[in-house]
Amino acid sequence: MTYPRAHAAGRRTGTTPSRRGGRPAADVRPLVPPRRGPGGRRLLAALLVVGLLASVLPWWLDTPAASLRTTAATVTAAGRISGLIAGYLLLVQVLMMSRLPALERWAGGERIARWHRDVGATLLVAVLAHMSLILVGYAGLEDNSVLTEAGVLLRDHENMVAAFAAAGILMLVGLTSVRVIRTALPYELWHALHLSSYLVLLLGFGHQFSNGAQLFRPGPVRTFWIAMYALVLAALLWGRVVAPLAFNLRHRLRVADVVAENPDTISIYLTGQRLERLELLGGQFFRWRFLARGCWWQAHPFSVSAAANGRWLRLTVKVVGTHTADLRDLDPGTRVWAAGPSGTFTAAHRTRERALLIAGGSGITPIRAMLEELPPGAALIYRVRTPADVLLHRELDWLAEARDTAIWYVVGSRDDPGPRQVMSRDGLRRLVPDVARRDVYLCGPPGLVEQSLRVLRQAGVPRRQIHVATFEL
Repeated sequence: MTYPRAHAAGRRTGTTPSRRGGRPAADVRPLVPPRRGPGGRRLLAALLVVGLLASVLPWWLDTPAASLRTTAATVTAAGRISGLIAGYLLLVQVLMMSRLPALERWAGGERIARWHRDVGATLLVAVLAHMSLILVGYAGLEDNSVLTEAGVLLRDHENMVAAFAAAGILMLVGLTSVRVIRTALPYELWHALHLSSYLVLLLGFGHQFSNGAQLFRPGPVRTFWIAMYALVLAALLWGRVVAPLAFNLRHRLRVADVVAENPDTISIYLTGQRLERLELLGGQFFRWRFLARGCWWQAHPFSVSAAANGRWLRLTVKVVGTHTADLRDLDPGTRVWAAGPSGTFTAAHRTRERALLIAGGSGITPIRAMLEELPPGAALIYRVRTPADVLLHRELDWLAEARDTAIWYVVGSRDDPGPRQVMSRDGLRRLVPDVARRDVYLCGPPGLVEQSLRVLRQAGVPRRQIHVATFEL
């Protein structure tokens, strides 16, 4: 069934209804953040492409065509090119994992997560190609079998054992990143395996500079590569250690209250210092580490469910596992370590003045915060299975009036005719006739997101106007 939102009783004010214990929900702020154009993202992409070209160029300049007359020499050359590409892509992967604030501002955590996934697949292919081509090429040059040549490389070449170990770790990380396998693993185990990719950088470093045809000789090429390693390690140190340390010393976040929104969802209110100076946009997320027994060793990404107001922060969490269940028992005063804010799922990254927001289940949390900062005239479709699954409905109804937002609660299973009709091309066009001229923000279960993307494209919405919240890393 589909229910339009009901106007909340009472006079229209600038504050949503009070929460339990007199705690108000976020102020409805009339200020709309200015747009942030794609310039930073395009600059970053251009720099990465230029870096790739600069990494391969030394081979091109040092390799005369006369040296590629035999098949074995050509295969070896292809192996060296793929090795240079793999080495560069590995640095890019670690840079994307650095959480450097500048990268987060330029591209956003969601886009970096997608780039990280795509570059990771390309890196794995490049490493496998490098290993295979070098083995075949060297075997041809030395007139050995491939297995014999593998033994020679491991026995006689410096740092080659570490290089093979790095390749094995990389293949393990790639295997566990496949969606079917990843969803079957506990998040903590997958995260630990994913962090082991840092070992690939450490183990692969030695063989690049002791055996790499372009890198073992002192000179500008070797210096350039060492400089890239130094810059990536500096970015990693800054993004993973220095910036989070400065943020947490500045704001000193603590748990103020834990409120049950329904049997499966809680809201955690946080207080701290200098929150009025916090640069936070509705829709962004932090990686939260609650320094309590059983919770301190895990950090999970949760978006804020209310825009910044200078007094407190709030995250709304669906209980789906042991860690989130433990969050129900957090005591007031518990210290919180946070890294962020991250993400471009915000009103500042809109391309149009009007927006359509589609949320499923707990995916309403970043969208609820965004509603405070989007220009008036937005539309929201909130998809849930039962009326009891609707979260923050009183706040949504009050925001609907305060921000002139049309809200439809679409209730029912995916097979019910009502929701199926609404979540179709014609259904969307009936609810939002100008959907093709709006930005569309999507957040919810993968099935809902995939279905909505397909329907939106059928309805004529350009891909650049569709924003998807994915908190992967």
